[in-house]
Amino acid sequence: MTQTRDMPLIVQSDFTVLAEVDHPRFAEARDRLSRFAELIKAPEHVHTYRITPLSVWNACAAGATAAGITADLEAFARFPPPASVLIGVRDFASRYGRLVLTRHDEGSLLLEASDPALAEEMARHPDVRHFFRERVGPTRFLLSPLQRGRLKQALVGVGFPVDDRAGYVAGSPLPIKLRAERRSGGPFALRPYQLAAAEAFHAGGSERGGSGVVVLPCGAGKTMVGMACMAQLQTSTLVLTTSVSAIRQWRDELLDKTSLGEDLIAEYSGERKDIAPVTLATYQVITHRASKDGDYPHFQLFDRQDWGLIIYDEVHVLPAPVFQVTAALQARRRLGLTATLVREDGREGDVFALIGPKKADVPWKTLEAQGWIAKAECTEVRLPLPERLRMPYAVASPKEKFRLASENPDKRPLVKALLERHADEPALVIGVFLDQLQALAGELGAPLVTGTTTQAKRERIFADFRAGRTRVVVVSKVANFALDFPEASVAIQVAGTFGSRQEEAQRLGRILRPKPGRNQAHFYTLVSADTVEQEYALHRQMFLCEQGYAYRIVEDPAALFPAHEIASERSRER
Repeated sequence: MTQTRDMPLIVQSDFTVLAEVDHPRFAEARDRLSRFAELIKAPEHVHTYRITPLSVWNACAAGATAAGITADLEAFARFPPPASVLIGVRDFASRYGRLVLTRHDEGSLLLEASDPALAEEMARHPDVRHFFRERVGPTRFLLSPLQRGRLKQALVGVGFPVDDRAGYVAGSPLPIKLRAERRSGGPFALRPYQLAAAEAFHAGGSERGGSGVVVLPCGAGKTMVGMACMAQLQTSTLVLTTSVSAIRQWRDELLDKTSLGEDLIAEYSGERKDIAPVTLATYQVITHRASKDGDYPHFQLFDRQDWGLIIYDEVHVLPAPVFQVTAALQARRRLGLTATLVREDGREGDVFALIGPKKADVPWKTLEAQGWIAKAECTEVRLPLPERLRMPYAVASPKEKFRLASENPDKRPLVKALLERHADEPALVIGVFLDQLQALAGELGAPLVTGTTTQAKRERIFADFRAGRTRVVVVSKVANFALDFPEASVAIQVAGTFGSRQEEAQRLGRILRPKPGRNQAHFYTLVSADTVEQEYALHRQMFLCEQGYAYRIVEDPAALFPAHEIASERSRER
């Protein structure tokens, strides 16, 4: 008979680990487990984690050992962990650090293998051997510093991630301190998890610090972590982010909460091309080129200043060309900030190789329970297509089917009814298709923000919203990125981008800033029933369900509004 113990974890032979949420030792086990396993899903009672080579390598990069990982599994397992899992963990962990990269001299790096057999395997591997400039011993190879990033990518691909100890340039010195009092008034201090994330990245200035990714929910203050890392390093910094609005938000936070003056912060965007010790740039301008096959003229920004730190905001959307240039920037310290390491293109391994290992990852629900982000109620409301659209939908192409379902005209009266239901709460209406959004903005008398809205107009709209002069703003896909709506407590999603899990997380994040009183937010997704939109919605929700959010499914919209009937084409026909 298999021996059992009263413990919260069940380790399974497929490398998944089940964690019982209601067990009294769950929190302790979760904290240990999350160091070396990825959270796959987190519904109400049982959370599922998966142990992968990448998750174990992340743990090893943070100082964990195979012995420590297997000891944690054995300590908290209800049943003895399968031998195949313990052996697998030891194998994964043994591969990290068998190749070590150090600085040889000013013009070369040295890669050293743990044994001659591994060195010979790398010397003959078609994806690796061309990086070596010279073999200088049975286990040692010289390579150009310019190949540092490409080699690290290749070694992750062949299953032997390198322990990079080649160090970093110091960068131009920049005195910077976090303020105890905001310039705007009131005290300022880092939250405990923000400070812990910054310290994990810095690692006391050791060779294990200086590159990595911090994963925190939207609204949890990732910008504060970035500023804390800047204060630790005291060096010139390049911040790459998603939009001019995000640039302005970074600038405002830096001026409000650090000792930096306006003369030390510059914007490098489509509107301005200034450079200062702290330069804030958009991914869009960095990746702009005149033609599909042309050069990227703004890559020169990476060499225009002696950067000591590069911050990649929203690293989960890092464009492929920025991956390319980052491969050549391995001597600069690199910090990635994101709410999710999920990439729809599957390039999480490249984030590990080129930006660095995961340094901190705080679950969304943990911060919600501590009151650092708002509680969120997620509701999917399903409504049928009007009868006149059923046949056009039936004969449409897959792409047109999605658009017809997304633009279901009966969503518009439902949006109005939901806004009436939350009449005293600031709200965002979020979509994709401009015709639909323009119609909604017109009917609601609300301002519309799209990709073509000028920055000056955006800032006026955002200012009115924050001041309470505007209660509802209609926004397009620009809401997927770092727009700052701290007052918003309601979001109504009328259409999404197919099945993007990233987008769902980012949109919910727009309303998760802490709220006064009940600290409650409401996230509605309107979906045309029995259409491809319903299928995509299920996939879009997966990441948030994995974080512990449960979607309430409402199949009859009228059930939300017992007092009155919602106007629709069906009701008008009756």
